[in-house]
Amino acid sequence: MKKSKASLYFTAKEVWKTVVDKETTPDFKQLRKQIEWYKRLLNVFHAGDYFYYVFNMYTTEFDVISENICDVLGYKPEEVTVALFLEILHPDDRVYFLKFEQRVVDFFKALPHEKSKYYKVQYDIRLRKKDGKYIRILHQAVQVDYDENNYYRTLSLDTNITHIKPEGAPCFSIIGLDGEPSYYNIQETKTFTKSFDLFTRREREILKCIVEGKNSKTIAEELFISLNTVNNHRKNILNKAEVHTPLELLSKSIKEGWI
Repeated sequence: MKKSKASLYFTAKEVWKTVVDKETTPDFKQLRKQIEWYKRLLNVFHAGDYFYYVFNMYTTEFDVISENICDVLGYKPEEVTVALFLEILHPDDRVYFLKFEQRVVDFFKALPHEKSKYYKVQYDIRLRKKDGKYIRILHQAVQVDYDENNYYRTLSLDTNITHIKPEGAPCFSIIGLDGEPSYYNIQETKTFTKSFDLFTRREREILKCIVEGKNSKTIAEELFISLNTVNNHRKNILNKAEVHTPLELLSKSIKEGWI
């Protein structure tokens, strides 16, 4: 059954408010510095046009939203509210959205406080632009303001991946950073099951660099390894992913929730 817009907004607010019971007033100058640091974790910038925003879990509104949302959705930042976001969600994706957000809340509520900085969430959904056309967005989010009892704010980056995934069911993953386990393409289960990682830790570092559009020479310099080692890893990554080109690798990585 498809949820009405009003029902969707009410239900989503109830989900979000289970992880916060008070408001805070952040230092927005410091928060913007944090945004620049955390944006490096959300590593699909070149896959398409993108915008970012800081979501306040207590007020269930945006504290910050980037100007380039206009390039992606056609709306000016001052026009955009959470209610509008939910209104322009594709009707078939609304149930997915609620399930994904509930799973995110369940995961972080059960996660030890000190582990929060090592995880990012990602899923894809379709949003209606101001001109009426739908595009598919890759939504990525990390926690940027939290303590032992509350999650106050998240930083989200939404990228237009319509050209990479024009159709298909939304995919939801929780990705561990710095060696933490990942949970890829999470299905309807009551428990989180750690995903088998197709790639080694070094291969995953190189995969991230490939997705960011870096060439082998740059990757070798950044990771302090030889060019030959990088090229060998690249071959192994392509073989494991069962693709032939970096573009195919990017497309499959997004579709499978690997990045």
